[in-house]
Amino acid sequence: MNPRIAKAEYLSSKKLRITFKNGECKIFDFSPYLQYPVYQPLVNESFCRKVKVINGTVCWDEDIDFDPDRVYSESVAI
Repeated sequence: MNPRIAKAEYLSSKKLRITFKNGECKIFDFSPYLQYPVYQPLVNESFCRKVKVINGTVCWDEDIDFDPDRVYSESVAI
């Protein structure tokens, strides 16, 4: 199991700076997911800025989130 997410910050261009509970920091580009209807609200920049972390998962509301294992494996170390 990969480390859970401790902090998420919206950068721009559909990218998040993710800090994991083990101290690693990575960049997660979620732009490839915008083709799926569930992620359409993330097209809006102001909505993207409302990102939060709940129970180690990055999310925006009760309908939009990303699996922490996917975020970890698809992120690029900084």
